Amino acid sequence: MNRTSTPRRLGELATHVGGELLGDAGLLIQGLNGLAEAGPGDVSFYGNTKYRRDYEATRASAVLVGSDAPPRQGLALIRVPNPHLAFARLLTLFHAPSRPAVGVSSQAHVHPEARVHPEATVMAGATVEQGASVGARSVLYPGAYVGPEASIGENCLLYPNVTVRERCQVGSRVILHASCVVGADGFGFAFDAEADNGPQHYKIPQTGIVRIEDDVEVGACTCIDRATLGETIIGRGTKIDNLVQIAHNVKVGPLSLICAQAGVSGSAELGTGVVLAGQVGVVGHIRVGDLAKVGAQSGVAHDVEDGQIVSGSPAIPHREWLKASAAASQLGDLLKEVRALRRRVESLEKEKGK
Repeated sequence: MNRTSTPRRLGELATHVGGELLGDAGLLIQGLNGLAEAGPGDVSFYGNTKYRRDYEATRASAVLVGSDAPPRQGLALIRVPNPHLAFARLLTLFHAPSRPAVGVSSQAHVHPEARVHPEATVMAGATVEQGASVGARSVLYPGAYVGPEASIGENCLLYPNVTVRERCQVGSRVILHASCVVGADGFGFAFDAEADNGPQHYKIPQTGIVRIEDDVEVGACTCIDRATLGETIIGRGTKIDNLVQIAHNVKVGPLSLICAQAGVSGSAELGTGVVLAGQVGVVGHIRVGDLAKVGAQSGVAHDVEDGQIVSGSPAIPHREWLKASAAASQLGDLLKEVRALRRRVESLEKEKGK
C-alpha cells in the first residue's frame, strides 16, 4: 500500500490538481493506490472505461475522474480534465524525491581540472574527468562516469554506472538511468578489400558528440551513439525507455516518446512529438514526421509523413495494416477454397473436353 506518514485533507488535494471536489473536503487521505488495491483513506484514479468494474467496486475514499464518469454512492470524486496526470501530481506531492547530501565524496574520482558546482553531489566511485563540468544540484551516483570535457547541466540525475563519454553535452533536468551509455562510438566501418593483412572492416573514427537537450529522460541500458561528424541530438523533453539503440547522427525532435527495445539507425530523423512503440526499427537516412506514430514491432523503411500512423513490417498506414492482419487469419481457409475451386475448374474442363 502506497501510504505516507503525513495525511492530507481531500480539499487540499483537489486544490493541488485544480479539480472540482464532490465530497467531504475535510476527509483525511493517507495514500494513493490503484482502484482494485485501494482501501479507506486512499485516493485512486479512473480514466479508462476498461476499468469500469474496478471503479464500481473500489473501496477507495476518493477517486480522480474525468467529466463523464458517473457518480457512485458513498464515494468522493475529484473531477479533472486528465485523471492520470492528476494522479501523477498527487504521487509527486505525497512522495517528493529525497536529495542526497551535497558535496564530493572522498572516494569519488574528480580531476583537479574538472568543474563541479558546490551544490552538486558526486558519490563514492563516481568519476569526473579533466575539463568536464557538473552543474548545480546535479547528482552522480556510484559508478557514474563523466568523460573529458563532457558537460552535465543543472538538476540532473546520473544513476549508477551511467557513462557520458568525452565532449558529450547533457542539458538541465536530465535523468539518465542505470547503465545507459551516452557517446559510445557509432557503428561505422568501411570495407577494405585490399588491406595488407587481407580484407577487413576499417573503423571510421567517430569524431562527433551526443547533445541531449533539457528535460530528457533516458532509460536503463539504452545506448545513444556519438556522431561520425557533428552531433547526435536528443530534443527537449523527449523520453526514451530502457534498452533502446539510437545510432550515430540521429536527430530526435522535441517531446518524442521512444519505447523499449526500439532501434533508430544512423542519420535518421524523428520530428517533434514522434511516438515509437516497443521494438520498432527505423532504417537510416529517412525522416519520421512531426506527431507521427509507429505501432509495436514495426519496421520503418521509408519516410513517414507528419501526423501519419503506421504499423507492420514494412510499415504501412495503420488502417491498411489492420485490414491485412484481419485477412491474414483467413488465409488458410481461402487457400482451401482456391484449391477446391481449382479442382472444380479442372473437373469442368475435363467434362467439356469429352
